[in-house]
Amino acid sequence: MSEVWSVWFLIGAALVFFMQCGFAMVETGFTRAKNAGNIIMKNLMDFCIGTPMFMLLGFGLMMSENYLFCFIGKPNMQLFTNFAENDWSSFVFNLVFCATAATIVSGSMAERTKFSAYCIYSAIISAVVYPIEAGWVWNPQGWLVQLGFVDFAGGAAIHSVGGTAALIGAIFLGPRIGKYDYDKDGKVTKVHAIPGHSLTLGALGTFILWFGWYGFNGAACTQLLGVGGLAAVFTTTTIAPAVAAVTTMFFTWCKNGKPDVSMTLNASLAGLVAITPTCATVDALGATIIGVVAGIIVVVVVEGLDVKLHIDDPVGAVGVHLANGIWGTLSDGLFNVESGVFYGGGFGHLGVQTLGEFTIVAWTAVCMLIVFSLIRKFHGLRASREEEVIGLDKLEHGIASSYAGFIMAPQVMTEGETGVGGLSAGASASVGDVPVEKAVPVAKGTTRPDAKFHMVTIVTRPSKFDELKHAMNDINVTGMTVANVMGCGVQHGNTEKYRGVPIEMTLLPKIKVDIVVSEVPVELVVTAAKEVLYTGHIGDGKIFVYDVQNVIKVRTGEEGYEALQD
Repeated sequence: MSEVWSVWFLIGAALVFFMQCGFAMVETGFTRAKNAGNIIMKNLMDFCIGTPMFMLLGFGLMMSENYLFCFIGKPNMQLFTNFAENDWSSFVFNLVFCATAATIVSGSMAERTKFSAYCIYSAIISAVVYPIEAGWVWNPQGWLVQLGFVDFAGGAAIHSVGGTAALIGAIFLGPRIGKYDYDKDGKVTKVHAIPGHSLTLGALGTFILWFGWYGFNGAACTQLLGVGGLAAVFTTTTIAPAVAAVTTMFFTWCKNGKPDVSMTLNASLAGLVAITPTCATVDALGATIIGVVAGIIVVVVVEGLDVKLHIDDPVGAVGVHLANGIWGTLSDGLFNVESGVFYGGGFGHLGVQTLGEFTIVAWTAVCMLIVFSLIRKFHGLRASREEEVIGLDKLEHGIASSYAGFIMAPQVMTEGETGVGGLSAGASASVGDVPVEKAVPVAKGTTRPDAKFHMVTIVTRPSKFDELKHAMNDINVTGMTVANVMGCGVQHGNTEKYRGVPIEMTLLPKIKVDIVVSEVPVELVVTAAKEVLYTGHIGDGKIFVYDVQNVIKVRTGEEGYEALQD
């Protein structure tokens, strides 16, 4: 059985590694498309830079058997000098946890950080900041271990550390351009919502993280049954995030009038963070209460930082990881089935949890204040205004768009390529050999000189195009020109909210449909369009009607009424 649990230990480490994908998807979805490649790159390099740094220095500081003063390990480089007998399982497991702590910061500092500066930060936290405090918690000789501090899977050692670094990083950087309006004295007068470009990606990342969290919390289990067994850990790891998500859904529903999708996704992660330190020490009731409180905390902290303190955290990393890392660690002092306050254990264990959490947060805060101060002074921390406005993908990484394959570029056929109308390579028609007047019949006059023409331009959401097309076909309008455009506007008196902040003018994908009619009454076109486009929500679109002076069909030269007839 020891070999079985050893294999499970490594499988759990693989699940934790896969969580890097989850973090990347959540952060990408909750930010703008122009920075998607930068987000992916940062999450990749967190692990890739962290691996050699943890290998060379971090692992020794954290898990060395030669542990000095119950505070710090002495690196012995046994990873290189004694490969055959080294504890590689411990190295791999602690490495993926280290990468998790580092990547949390990416979200709060998103869309405005120099990539090179972020790489420097990632190397330092992986080599020094995380390994030293994690050794206090998990090295058998660590001083917090000696006191009886409980952090089974890293609520304090990982999430509080990442959340603290995220908060300090966001403060050092300042808000994204356009996030807040200021008066002449520099006081914030208005908060603007900057919605992420893909809640779908955010949801995908959330599900990946939840899946990986079963390894995150359960990998260290060495028994199946009982409190602290793998089955119980899976149970508490399921209850807390589910309850947290339900709590946030109803909380935002009551507070804002509608259930907030992005905040509910955050809440499930908040519940996972909160149950992380206690997953092996609490029962179902304790996990439920922890989840309820986590679901409220994440909303209060995310909105409080944004609206009250004006700290720009695009993905809610501080509310999810720092606030709920603290709550989860302290909750073990309340709900631990052996030593918690509500289970007859008194306040001693709660005091140890409080001391440990405070020390870890303080250590991280001091280290990151020094790190970010030095980076800002000697290298620069924030991207330039031009880079931020145009997008980090373009100017930091040289890619026009992370979604280039979704852009419908015009297809220009050249000689030698397959053409239209059955012409194969090498058999394309030559242009200019036959005068146009001889190639097609030409009729330049019109039999209805008194006909009037109107253009109806409709701007609406892309999802409505099929309904609009069928509605136009039903009233005998079969010709239209369609273009993808970006719409920018806001509906006064009907404010909607994103993460508790009113949504104002923002660029959103739209389609523009141009229809020119003569015989079909323009009122009929407008009425049919209104019927299929109306939903009552912001984004239904606009309809514009213009007078058209003349219509000319290029192929035949026909003008006026005849040019509209096919």
